[in-house]
Amino acid sequence: MSKISEVVQRARAAFHSGRTRPLQFRIQQLEALRRMIKEREKDIADALAADLHRNEWNSYNDELVYCLEEIEYTLKKLPEWVLDEPVEKTARTQQDECYIHSEPMGVVLIIGTWNYPFDLTIQPMVGAIAAGNAVVLKPSELSENMASLLATIIPQYLDKDLFPVINGGVPETTEVLKERFDYILYTGSTGVGKIVMTAAAKHLTPVTLELGGKSPCYVDKDCDLDIACRRIAWGKYMNSGQTCVAPDYILCDPSIQNQVVEKLIKAVKEFYGEDAKKSRDYGRIISSRHFQRVMGLIEGQKVAYGGSGDAATRYIAPTILTDVDPQSPVMQEEIFGPIMPIVCVRSLEEAIQFINQREKPLALYVFSRNDKVIKKMIAETSSGGVTANDVVIHLSVHSLPFGGVGNSGMGCYHGKYSFMTFSHRRSCLVRSLQKEDPFKGRYPPSPAKMTRH
Repeated sequence: MSKISEVVQRARAAFHSGRTRPLQFRIQQLEALRRMIKEREKDIADALAADLHRNEWNSYNDELVYCLEEIEYTLKKLPEWVLDEPVEKTARTQQDECYIHSEPMGVVLIIGTWNYPFDLTIQPMVGAIAAGNAVVLKPSELSENMASLLATIIPQYLDKDLFPVINGGVPETTEVLKERFDYILYTGSTGVGKIVMTAAAKHLTPVTLELGGKSPCYVDKDCDLDIACRRIAWGKYMNSGQTCVAPDYILCDPSIQNQVVEKLIKAVKEFYGEDAKKSRDYGRIISSRHFQRVMGLIEGQKVAYGGSGDAATRYIAPTILTDVDPQSPVMQEEIFGPIMPIVCVRSLEEAIQFINQREKPLALYVFSRNDKVIKKMIAETSSGGVTANDVVIHLSVHSLPFGGVGNSGMGCYHGKYSFMTFSHRRSCLVRSLQKEDPFKGRYPPSPAKMTRH
């Protein structure tokens, strides 16, 4: 048996021991996770700085705060979530007890990603622990400093058998996926998502796939462009564009394109100064391979701002492209870098048609003073989530499910949706052994003549 098989089998044996079932144990583990984040905040920030050039303030506000808020919310609500849910009864079950019982799925695999390597690994883990599962964590090898840190600190705070961390690259991930799990949550690219789903299918293991896509941002002419562009620039260039729900491209009328460019540049300079390379708030691309890929998307384009890069430090300047051809390479794949293409459309209807001709995105953004424009965009398109007149922040609301649709993923988590994702909602009916008379009519022999009621 391989080392990875041994780790998974140990997690399964620990789960079958029953120790994750009591509410108090789950609460203890969540409190330990919270303590880990608070006590090791500096170590986590150092790892994010080494992997992504993230400063301490950004580390806390872009990652740690979401995990801490998720834990606080879950600890508050979990005693309520674990209760059996009574359901409406039929005429024939009035004397019975009918309810939904939430039980843990079993051994869960969470495959994290590198762009927010702490939050997008730990936040889903919160829901999996709350639901009473064992969790095998596989951090992304690209954010190697965070992967190494998680493998070091998690066993110091959480149950070592129930919550192991497996590190490594593609060979290790391939080996992990050969194991049988009761649920898999993967965050990453659509291409790898298909590999994960294929592996899961061999065991009929259900999956949540948090993927990506090209999240459009429609800017209406009836809009405060200063505020809109400031918010768009914030969401686009945070983490150097490496955010799964970052606005991928802008759709706007050609008559406002120059104003949009001007106001985006103004916001970028306000955030990062004249030279973003010198800003402590501006990130770096995760790897040389991704640096080359993103820089390649700028080639042949009309650059209105930025466009430069430094391979040695994996820095790419905040970049704006204008009059972008929808057939160009930059419009064929998720950018995942600090490049903002602007595509001109002449009406709301044309923007909706443009969006609907492409794969369903993880997020969709619309900026307008006109509520009818916003409602029409929501009614006539499809995406994982929507934010109107801002970007990204729908993720921060515990009561909203976070997930994709179509090519941008399946399933969801956050708040109670995390608990539900990692629980089997078991249908239960409990009937008394008394009072047999009401049921006599169901037993053979049946009457020779059918009577209608």
